[in-house]
Amino acid sequence: MANKRLPMRKIKEVLRLKYESHQSNRVIGRSLVLSRPAVAQCLKRAQEAGLAWPLPADITESELESRLFPPATAAPADGRHLPDCEYIYNELRDFKRLNLTLMQLWIEYKEQHQDTGYQYTQFCEYYRRWRKSLDYCMRQEHKGGEKLFVDYGDGLYIVNQMTGELILTQLFVAVWGASNYTYAEASLSQELPNWIGAHVRAFGYFGCASHVLVPDNLKSGVSRVCYYEPEINRTYGDMATHYGNVILPARPYRPRDKAKVEVGVLIAKRWILAVLRHRTFFSLEELNISIRELLERLNARLLRKMKKSRWELFETLDRPNARKLPDHPYEYAEWLRPRVHIDYCVEIKEHYYSVPYRLIHERLDARVTAHIVEIFHKGSRVAGHVRSYVRYGHTILEEHRPPKHRKYGEWSQERFVAWAAKTGPATAALVERIMISRGNPEMGFRACLGILSRLEKSYGSPRVEAAAVRALKFNTCSYQSMRAILAKGLDKQQAGAPAQQQSLPFHENIRGGEYYH
Repeated sequence: MANKRLPMRKIKEVLRLKYESHQSNRVIGRSLVLSRPAVAQCLKRAQEAGLAWPLPADITESELESRLFPPATAAPADGRHLPDCEYIYNELRDFKRLNLTLMQLWIEYKEQHQDTGYQYTQFCEYYRRWRKSLDYCMRQEHKGGEKLFVDYGDGLYIVNQMTGELILTQLFVAVWGASNYTYAEASLSQELPNWIGAHVRAFGYFGCASHVLVPDNLKSGVSRVCYYEPEINRTYGDMATHYGNVILPARPYRPRDKAKVEVGVLIAKRWILAVLRHRTFFSLEELNISIRELLERLNARLLRKMKKSRWELFETLDRPNARKLPDHPYEYAEWLRPRVHIDYCVEIKEHYYSVPYRLIHERLDARVTAHIVEIFHKGSRVAGHVRSYVRYGHTILEEHRPPKHRKYGEWSQERFVAWAAKTGPATAALVERIMISRGNPEMGFRACLGILSRLEKSYGSPRVEAAAVRALKFNTCSYQSMRAILAKGLDKQQAGAPAQQQSLPFHENIRGGEYYH
């Protein structure tokens, strides 16, 4: 009786049987299925409250309860100081991160009330009775087609056939709010590609999309957890936009916000994973085929109270009110934040893509799918490329180059040879040999440009042609060699004449040509 209150109707019946029928406590207890101490305690409380039978005609059950069970905040008769339960509750909640305990709060309480405070056991018992009065929850009402709850739970193991290693899978579960219609699949992780892919396959399984998605606060769905304004992962938001969903993450540390899917995970484990627990799977595909078979059985089972299956309720409640699927399923896309290098390219997945040269040093937004790369600046699309998987290759559009680079980009091997032919056949042959010798013709463009532009402008076409003849004869085909020939006037010598030798000063270490005869 001290720990559990009797219903008011039973208390009234105890008083009636005692004072009107004059029955003993034993008979009253047997009649009302109560113990004799409980009957005695009830009569004692009525006597202390000054209640007599018959009760006043205008007294309500609330008034009767308040007189029989006065508020616990009233000071006890023995003069002890009651714990401030509201203060204890707020301290435990606000300082949860510090692992604050009831023991620490009791020590502080006893320091203030050394002689009149309760001992630890009674202190905890008093607080727990008070705390139970706050343990209430609001029953959620779900409209048809409105909410789809999604979450992960631990799945079964698959075996790596090469190493024998056991790999733990993750079980993705999606549950409709109104009908409890369920989708489940196994994935290797909870990372973003698996998270998005599971949603796409779930919508395909349902054949429609919900108006609202209610995920947990895992990193793949929520980039920054906040009680009031959680920040949605951009890729997840992109997917939700494609299907017309609104994302309303559950509040952190509030599992009742997503009780549907919490129960859905338990049911999926009970009716799917538990059935497969003794089977061995060697691939994710093999495991998901078995999960799909049992999933159909789960959705076809009759609910005990509703006398209908989840599928029947889904067809009646959720499907008629859900959103239609778009023409094409969502294509997974990642959002990146690359910076533009001085060569007006951004690095995305180990490949370089060009953007307009005026955006050098800017931080841009890049949307990357399996087939395309789209680049945005302040929300405006500034570049689009076909996705390339060549590591550290370059994809550059001519319109992205500055004017000077664009002009240089127009050069080709054939154009340089044609230009050099205007100077002479030797110059044309020299230019062609320079580009061939470099492996890649573009690596010789600068050398050829220096010969045909700078050297020809300084020394004239006839001398450049003569220098080319000499360079080809001695196989010194380079810009530096041509510049040296022209600077020393070697192009003016006849091809067969020996070069004039310079006299050397006498020295004992200089042997001379006679030494070698």
